[in-house]
Amino acid sequence: MASKRHFFEEDFSCSICCGVFSNPVVLPCGHSGCGDCVENYWKVKGSRECPLCRKVSANEPPLNLVLRNLCTTFLDYKRYLEEHCEVHQKKLSVLCCDDGQLVCELCRDSEEHRNHTCRPICEVAEEKKIILRNELTGLSTKKVIIQRAKYDCGETAIYIKHDSRLIESRIRKGFKNLHQLLEDEEKVMIEELHKEKEDKLEIIKDKVKKMNEDIASLADAIKDLEQTLNGEDIRLIKNFKDTLKRLKYTPQDPEVSLGELIDHAKYIGNLKYNVLSKIRKSVPYSPVVLDPKTMSDNLTEVWNPNVFLEPNECWAIVPLPTNLERFENYPCVLGSVGFTTGTHSWDVEVKDNSFWMVGVTTESVQRKRTFGLPSDIWTIGFESRTLSARSPQDSRIHLSGYEKPKQVRVKLDMSEGQVTFSDPQSDIIYYTFRHKFGEKVFPFLYTECLVPLKILPVV
Repeated sequence: MASKRHFFEEDFSCSICCGVFSNPVVLPCGHSGCGDCVENYWKVKGSRECPLCRKVSANEPPLNLVLRNLCTTFLDYKRYLEEHCEVHQKKLSVLCCDDGQLVCELCRDSEEHRNHTCRPICEVAEEKKIILRNELTGLSTKKVIIQRAKYDCGETAIYIKHDSRLIESRIRKGFKNLHQLLEDEEKVMIEELHKEKEDKLEIIKDKVKKMNEDIASLADAIKDLEQTLNGEDIRLIKNFKDTLKRLKYTPQDPEVSLGELIDHAKYIGNLKYNVLSKIRKSVPYSPVVLDPKTMSDNLTEVWNPNVFLEPNECWAIVPLPTNLERFENYPCVLGSVGFTTGTHSWDVEVKDNSFWMVGVTTESVQRKRTFGLPSDIWTIGFESRTLSARSPQDSRIHLSGYEKPKQVRVKLDMSEGQVTFSDPQSDIIYYTFRHKFGEKVFPFLYTECLVPLKILPVV
């Protein structure tokens, strides 16, 4: 008489997911697999082949009803074994706190557990569920954070594409004036711009791909955790430590870094000067190129790299991304290059602008969530028909006895720690600040008037 064979979980395991078959389908070759597993395997593989023997299936595989019924019976039997005492075949009802074992009432009263502390399973399970619910909340929150960051990445990618087209237009306009002689230089710069665009978009693509993976991982973790919470208490307690261990491996929050946007100044800052200097030495040069990555989002309607608030040129059609370099609430912009040594000066044409400030600020100036003007600025400005100076130490210094200037020269001496404001036409010195800067210093412009501020070129 043949001996009775015991069935093991491997007899009912899918070769793809290694779990017990779920809605198994049978392939023409005779092998079976979970319906979802087979479908996903075919999508990844790109062909309808068996994962074991590689035989290709022409039609949709039918449901293996016999195997599904066997798996259901096996899982019911396995669940029965998990819920009953191996010694007395009684339902497990209490947890021995001393041994950490699930036992039945007979085991609880036995000599082995008689003097031990025992608690009802339902009571212990509820405590474990509270811990797991907290973990579920954390996972759900992290998923929302990553989804939000993914959306921001998408918006940044759209802006980069739009930004690239605008920069390309400016480059082509500049090279048009240089005619065929500069055709080779134009081609090199366009290719470099395209490469930077593709590199930055590839970085965004990689970030989004990683976020999709993180979101999928968190979704799976959430699904597993919800199934655990809705499952049997006994299994929850048995697998509690493993469940917590798996939950510790969660994705990190998305990183937000500087330099995500295209470098405008590299391509269009001093464009004509940089190109024409090869054939002419007298081309005008702008000592300061403004950086649109720092421009406040309430100035999106206009932009020129050397003119602040130029009403004749539309620059931003799409919303500006909330990158770290950008000022959040106030109509100001920084130069694209900061200074740590040497002496630097630039002239700003203010003309009939009735509300302006020009000067310098530090690289660490607060740009987000400010409730007033940035504090770390050294400027001269005109407001309410009054000329005044402003610094972190002195909120506002009225400069009386001067006419409203048409131009202002800003001279920064990093060695001496001085910022001097003067009139380049009359050489009148309005004010000098003395401060030892411990970090990089950038040109700063601010206006609440539609009359543009212009960085004057050096001839």
